[in-house]
Amino acid sequence: MKFSIQLSADYPDKSYGGDRVYADMLEQAVLADRLGFDAVSVTEHHLINSLMMPAPLTFATKIAAMTERVKIMTSVVVLPLHDMRVYAGEVVVADIFTEGRLMLGVGRGAFAYEMDRMGVPMAETRARFDESLDVLQALLSREEVSWDGEYYQFEPITIMPRPVRDIQMMMAVLNPEGIYHCTKRGFHIQTTPLSGDAQLLRDQVSGFTRARDEMGEAGAHLTLTLSRVGQVARSADEARRKLEAAHRYYGRFDNVFTGPGEVSHGMIRELPCKTPIAELGEALIICSPQEMVDKLGPYAEMGVDRVILNPNFGLEAREALDTIACFAEEVMPHFTTGETGAQAAE
Repeated sequence: MKFSIQLSADYPDKSYGGDRVYADMLEQAVLADRLGFDAVSVTEHHLINSLMMPAPLTFATKIAAMTERVKIMTSVVVLPLHDMRVYAGEVVVADIFTEGRLMLGVGRGAFAYEMDRMGVPMAETRARFDESLDVLQALLSREEVSWDGEYYQFEPITIMPRPVRDIQMMMAVLNPEGIYHCTKRGFHIQTTPLSGDAQLLRDQVSGFTRARDEMGEAGAHLTLTLSRVGQVARSADEARRKLEAAHRYYGRFDNVFTGPGEVSHGMIRELPCKTPIAELGEALIICSPQEMVDKLGPYAEMGVDRVILNPNFGLEAREALDTIACFAEEVMPHFTTGETGAQAAE
């Protein structure tokens, strides 16, 4: 099982400054690259201070310029917010500038607040996403593409420059049946059990493995990536403090994900988290290194290929760096083959 660090750019204090937030994320990327993580991941969100990244492809090229080998995943870019005739060319250029390390994770958008204000109502996101994905794949794979659909109508065009390689694409899906069908279409999969529902996770993994098994050799290269929030905690007091920070983070996250979307001047209002803090503690990975190993073990046994760890939920920047270093030294070697994190650092 491989590991990624999510550079989620949480921004609870506006006075901290966007430049400092992104400098922190870049420092995490450089450390993850040095310590042998398989990937770093960046998301796309607009108009809000949580998961704040309105330009993921730009960020991906900056990361590539400062690292040597780590993959750079978008997890995810929101296709309905882009015009595929423009975006396809931007993807090709980003793939060139990242020298093939880009894995393009795509999704339809999850926060009604930003989608509505960007002119794409949530009720339309599925249909817009499906057509956008078809258009994007056509433009990346063929020349002189024309289209006559619900959202796109255009005469034959050819995206320039042409791709220099096949660009890996990863689909963000929660529904197990959706995971099955997206895998059958040849996509890598990223998912999460959200609050930690064990049966949902088993069903998600089953949907992926069933599809990959049915595909035989054609699906052997496809991967399943699981996203989790977590930090290393060396004591019960530290774990409690970090869990309280995560509980506040989810109060903001739930506001725009499933809640009323109360945002003022770009800052998400912190509402009471609906998940009891004890239940959230069971779901998240905020614990000692050995407890992390114990919690991650079932993922490896089920066949998860990669875990994205998000250590950014309102804590100080140094704590995320400490978690990345400790995770590479004390957790990763239990699941990876070849060099340990410490050996990679040397």
